[in-house]
Amino acid sequence: MGVMCVFSTDRTPGNAEANLAESSEFLSNADDKKTPHFTDFEGKTSFGMSVFNLGNAIMGSGILGLAYAMANTGIVLFVILLTVIAGLSAYSIHLLLKSSGIVGIRAYEQLGFRAFGTPGKMAAGIAITLQNIGAMSSYLYIVKYEFPLVIQAFLKVDNPSGEWYLNGNYLVVIVSCSVILPLALMKQLGYLGYTSGFSLSCMVFFLIAVIYKKFQVKCPFGDFAHNRTVLGFNTSVAADPGGVEMTPEGDPACTPRLFNLNSQTAYAVPILAFAFVCHPEVLPIYTELRNPTKTKMQHVSNISIGVMYIMYLLAALFGYLTFIDKVEAELLHTYSRIDPYDTLILCVRVAVLTAVTLTVPIVLFPVRRAIQQLFFPNKTFWWPRHIAIAVTLLTLINLLVIFAPNILGIFGVIGATSAPCLIFIFPAVFYIRIVPKEEEPLRSAPKILAACFALLGVLFMIMSLSFIIIDWTSGTSKGSSGH
Repeated sequence: MGVMCVFSTDRTPGNAEANLAESSEFLSNADDKKTPHFTDFEGKTSFGMSVFNLGNAIMGSGILGLAYAMANTGIVLFVILLTVIAGLSAYSIHLLLKSSGIVGIRAYEQLGFRAFGTPGKMAAGIAITLQNIGAMSSYLYIVKYEFPLVIQAFLKVDNPSGEWYLNGNYLVVIVSCSVILPLALMKQLGYLGYTSGFSLSCMVFFLIAVIYKKFQVKCPFGDFAHNRTVLGFNTSVAADPGGVEMTPEGDPACTPRLFNLNSQTAYAVPILAFAFVCHPEVLPIYTELRNPTKTKMQHVSNISIGVMYIMYLLAALFGYLTFIDKVEAELLHTYSRIDPYDTLILCVRVAVLTAVTLTVPIVLFPVRRAIQQLFFPNKTFWWPRHIAIAVTLLTLINLLVIFAPNILGIFGVIGATSAPCLIFIFPAVFYIRIVPKEEEPLRSAPKILAACFALLGVLFMIMSLSFIIIDWTSGTSKGSSGH
């Protein structure tokens, strides 16, 4: 219900002018004592459910890459970066809410149109499209990577000999056609909101398992294949989750680092920024909120970001402390190296797979809305176009997932381009343009702060992209080696 219900109201492409008209009406009635109505949609979502919905919008597959980010920054630097990104995200939402309140528009693309006309609307629509395609790609990459391992573990197949049902490329296409596409073709996705709760429950289960495993896995661990070869394990018997190699206390391979800088550190900031992007969903959730006020929505945002901050920190910390420098870009795969038949990790895999699969249609819907606003702004709803956009998007994303070398490539490049726009640059420049000069002159402290915020976003984008390009071209990147 929460996030998606609003998309079936006045956000249709044919109502672009209606949004502007109602914003003018809001301005003209600004002095009235009546509660301003931004849209003809009356929000019915409670404060708690709104926190729940926004938390689900923030929480994504990025949590699976955070332990790897910590391994390449060190614990202290990671905590500093995570705290800074979370604080900046909260400030960014403040800028969005203030801009939205002044003009009475609660759609990201329409804020862009109000600030810069069609170019602003295009920029916002393209950034949302890129960001959400990146998110969907990362979700389906997990399906491609984890689904074969789950089936393999269920069937106790140790050495796959090319069976089609253990081929991730086939499986991701099958899941896309049989589960995601039918859900994505729904005209209104409001009732799919229950997946928010289910997805978060799955991620809480994942977090509990990561913490529990920290106290089960001894360091350093031995690979399952190596254990079985050396000790003559029967293939149907699980290897000792603690590994076989016992280590002296002071082994450097088992000593966590407080600070760590290497070539992979370049990926850490984009992965963190990608993990906190929820900005396209903030305004729709604001519309859904019962008795909405800017302060109330800011509280929703702060609580959601705070809860996700704690979950991210715990998942990264315990994942890193379990494997230290051996942690991989996809945390769940690291566990399977110890024991692919571990019952708990198998359950976690199933939970994460289910969560990310059911989240894809929800993430796809804003992309389709953005495409309709960009290319068919004055057209009413038409089933063939609705279906064609969904099929085209899913086909494109499947091609990306099948041919992308590594999940880091998806997280890194998308995080370094669209995330800075949605978190830093757009909210700041929209704020500077939309807030009247009479209320806040250009040289006022809030606008100077917003300008610095936008500049930070530009610098962040340039630096992240530069690091990633240098890393790829040097040949040292795990992303380019197909790890």
